Amino acid sequence: MEIISIATSRKKGTRKAPVAEALLIAGHGIEGDAHAGPWHRQVSFLSSESIQKAQRRGLRVSFGDFAENIATKGIRWQDLPKGTRLRLGDCALVEITQLGKECHNRCAIYHLAGDCIMPREGVFAKVIQSGTIRSGDRIEVVERRP
Repeated sequence: MEIISIATSRKKGTRKAPVAEALLIAGHGIEGDAHAGPWHRQVSFLSSESIQKAQRRGLRVSFGDFAENIATKGIRWQDLPKGTRLRLGDCALVEITQLGKECHNRCAIYHLAGDCIMPREGVFAKVIQSGTIRSGDRIEVVERRP
Protein backbone atom coordinates (compact mmCIF):
# COMPACT_ATOMS: atom_id res chain seq x y z
CA MET A 1 0.00 0.00 0.00
CA GLU A 2 1.44 3.32 -1.00
CA ILE A 3 0.86 7.00 -1.74
CA ILE A 4 0.68 7.59 -5.49
CA SER A 5 -0.12 11.31 -5.51
CA ILE A 6 -0.59 14.21 -3.08
CA ALA A 7 -2.66 17.23 -4.08
CA THR A 8 -3.83 20.47 -2.44
CA SER A 9 -5.97 23.48 -3.28
CA ARG A 10 -6.51 26.94 -1.82
CA LYS A 11 -10.31 26.86 -2.39
CA LYS A 12 -12.95 24.25 -1.56
CA GLY A 13 -14.94 22.71 -4.41
CA THR A 14 -12.09 22.89 -6.92
CA ARG A 15 -9.66 20.43 -8.40
CA LYS A 16 -6.45 20.04 -6.44
CA ALA A 17 -2.96 20.49 -7.89
CA PRO A 18 -0.33 17.79 -7.34
CA VAL A 19 2.55 18.60 -4.97
CA ALA A 20 5.80 16.70 -4.39
CA GLU A 21 5.36 16.53 -0.62
CA ALA A 22 3.05 17.78 2.10
CA LEU A 23 3.15 18.43 5.81
CA LEU A 24 0.31 16.83 7.75
CA ILE A 25 -0.36 18.77 10.95
CA ALA A 26 -2.00 17.01 13.90
CA GLY A 27 -5.53 18.27 14.51
CA HIS A 28 -5.42 20.40 11.37
CA GLY A 29 -4.75 18.55 8.08
CA ILE A 30 -2.45 19.33 5.18
CA GLU A 31 -0.61 22.63 5.52
CA GLY A 32 -2.04 25.15 3.04
CA ASP A 33 -5.02 23.04 1.92
CA ALA A 34 -8.52 24.56 1.86
CA HIS A 35 -10.04 21.59 3.71
CA ALA A 36 -7.62 21.75 6.63
CA GLY A 37 -8.99 22.87 9.96
CA PRO A 38 -10.41 21.64 13.26
CA TRP A 39 -13.00 19.20 11.91
CA HIS A 40 -13.36 15.52 11.00
CA ARG A 41 -12.58 15.78 7.25
CA GLN A 42 -9.03 17.19 7.38
CA VAL A 43 -7.59 14.89 4.69
CA SER A 44 -9.31 13.04 1.84
CA PHE A 45 -8.24 9.77 0.23
CA LEU A 46 -9.18 8.05 -3.01
CA SER A 47 -7.66 4.96 -4.57
CA SER A 48 -5.77 5.34 -7.84
CA GLU A 49 -7.71 2.26 -8.96
CA SER A 50 -10.95 4.28 -8.66
CA ILE A 51 -9.45 7.09 -10.73
CA GLN A 52 -8.28 4.60 -13.37
CA LYS A 53 -11.78 3.08 -13.48
CA ALA A 54 -13.21 6.56 -14.19
CA GLN A 55 -10.62 7.00 -16.94
CA ARG A 56 -11.67 3.68 -18.54
CA ARG A 57 -15.25 4.99 -18.58
CA GLY A 58 -14.00 7.84 -20.75
CA LEU A 59 -13.56 10.61 -18.19
CA ARG A 60 -10.51 12.81 -18.77
CA VAL A 61 -9.35 12.95 -15.16
CA SER A 62 -6.12 12.63 -13.25
CA PHE A 63 -4.85 12.86 -9.69
CA GLY A 64 -6.41 15.77 -7.79
CA ASP A 65 -9.35 16.15 -10.19
CA PHE A 66 -11.82 14.69 -7.69
CA ALA A 67 -10.47 17.05 -4.98
CA GLU A 68 -8.77 14.18 -3.18
CA ASN A 69 -5.69 15.03 -1.15
CA ILE A 70 -4.05 11.63 -1.36
CA ALA A 71 -4.40 9.04 -4.12
CA THR A 72 -3.31 5.58 -3.04
CA LYS A 73 -2.47 2.19 -4.51
CA GLY A 74 -3.37 -1.19 -3.06
CA ILE A 75 -6.00 -0.13 -0.52
CA ARG A 76 -9.69 -1.01 -0.62
CA TRP A 77 -10.91 1.97 1.40
CA GLN A 78 -14.44 0.57 1.59
CA ASP A 79 -13.08 -2.37 3.64
CA LEU A 80 -11.62 -0.16 6.39
CA PRO A 81 -14.07 0.95 9.08
CA LYS A 82 -14.22 4.34 10.76
CA GLY A 83 -11.65 4.54 13.53
CA THR A 84 -8.96 2.67 11.57
CA ARG A 85 -5.56 4.30 12.01
CA LEU A 86 -2.94 4.38 9.27
CA ARG A 87 0.71 5.41 9.24
CA LEU A 88 1.70 7.45 6.18
CA GLY A 89 5.42 7.50 5.47
CA ASP A 90 7.71 7.48 8.48
CA CYS A 91 5.68 9.38 11.07
CA ALA A 92 2.32 10.81 10.01
CA LEU A 93 -0.69 9.07 11.56
CA VAL A 94 -4.33 9.50 10.47
CA GLU A 95 -7.64 8.09 11.64
CA ILE A 96 -10.54 7.39 9.28
CA THR A 97 -13.53 9.48 10.31
CA GLN A 98 -15.92 9.17 7.36
CA LEU A 99 -16.53 6.79 4.47
CA GLY A 100 -17.96 8.57 1.45
CA LYS A 101 -19.94 11.76 1.72
CA GLU A 102 -23.31 13.19 0.87
CA CYS A 103 -23.49 15.51 -2.09
CA HIS A 104 -26.53 17.76 -2.03
CA ASN A 105 -25.90 19.29 -5.45
CA ARG A 106 -23.66 18.49 -8.35
CA CYS A 107 -20.50 20.34 -7.35
CA ALA A 108 -17.92 22.07 -9.52
CA ILE A 109 -15.90 18.83 -9.59
CA TYR A 110 -18.86 16.99 -11.12
CA HIS A 111 -19.26 19.62 -13.82
CA LEU A 112 -15.52 19.76 -14.59
CA ALA A 113 -14.88 16.01 -14.57
CA GLY A 114 -18.26 14.66 -15.69
CA ASP A 115 -18.75 12.67 -12.48
CA CYS A 116 -17.63 12.81 -8.86
CA ILE A 117 -16.68 9.51 -7.27
CA MET A 118 -15.71 10.96 -3.89
CA PRO A 119 -19.23 10.56 -2.43
CA ARG A 120 -19.14 6.83 -3.26
CA GLU A 121 -15.48 5.90 -2.94
CA GLY A 122 -13.67 8.63 -1.03
CA VAL A 123 -12.57 8.39 2.59
CA PHE A 124 -11.88 11.19 5.06
CA ALA A 125 -9.56 11.30 8.04
CA LYS A 126 -8.22 13.50 10.78
CA VAL A 127 -4.50 13.84 11.45
CA ILE A 128 -3.44 12.30 14.77
CA GLN A 129 0.34 12.72 14.46
CA SER A 130 2.17 15.26 12.28
CA GLY A 131 4.65 14.31 9.58
CA THR A 132 5.82 15.03 6.06
CA ILE A 133 4.61 12.69 3.32
CA ARG A 134 5.78 12.16 -0.26
CA SER A 135 4.58 10.24 -3.30
CA GLY A 136 5.91 6.71 -3.04
CA ASP A 137 5.69 6.59 0.77
CA ARG A 138 4.23 3.42 2.18
CA ILE A 139 0.93 3.24 4.03
CA GLU A 140 0.46 0.83 6.91
CA VAL A 141 -2.68 -0.03 8.86
CA VAL A 142 -1.60 0.24 12.50
CA GLU A 143 -4.97 -0.16 14.22
CA ARG A 144 -8.14 -1.56 12.74
CA ARG A 145 -11.29 -1.05 14.73
CA PRO A 146 -14.25 -3.43 14.42
